[in-house]
Amino acid sequence: MKNILAITRITFGSIFLWAFLDKLLGLGFATCRNPETMEVVKMCEKAWVNGGSPTVGFLKFGTHGPLLGFYQSLAGQPIVDMLFMAGLLLIGIALVLGIGIRLAMYGGVLLMLMMWSAAFPPANHPLVDDHIIYALLFVILYISNAGEVWGMGKKWKKSNIVKKYPILG
Repeated sequence: MKNILAITRITFGSIFLWAFLDKLLGLGFATCRNPETMEVVKMCEKAWVNGGSPTVGFLKFGTHGPLLGFYQSLAGQPIVDMLFMAGLLLIGIALVLGIGIRLAMYGGVLLMLMMWSAAFPPANHPLVDDHIIYALLFVILYISNAGEVWGMGKKWKKSNIVKKYPILG
C-alpha cells in the first residue's frame, strides 16, 4: 500500500509541475494549443515567459456561478499570476520529492477549493468534481506519510529547519 501511495504522490506532483512548465513556457498542451484544431501554437503569446497570464484562461473563461465576478476580477493580475505559479511549482516539487507534504496539503487543498468554487456548481455532479477529489487526495497523502516512501520525507522531518518550524514537515 505504501508503494501505491508513493507512486500516487509522485504522479500527482508531476501534474502540478507539468502545469507550471506548460504555463511558463507554452509547451503545447493546455496553454498553447489551438482548441479547434488541437495543433500546437508556435511562439505562443499565452506562455508566461512571452507576457501571457497563466490565470486568464481559467479565471476569465472557465468560471461561472455565484463567485464569477470575484474570480474574473483576479484574472491577469500580476500578483495572482505569481502566487498561482509559485503554488504550482512548490506543490509539485514537494510532492515529487516527498518533502513539505504538510504545507503542500494546506496549499493544495486551498488551491483546489478555490478552483472548485470558481466553477461552482460543477458540470456533472451537484457538488463534487475533480478539484474535490484532488483536495481529498492531498489529505490522504499527508495522513499516510506518503513522502517517506520513495521520497525524502523521513530525512526532511529530521532536518533542523523542520524541527525549528514544524509546519514545514
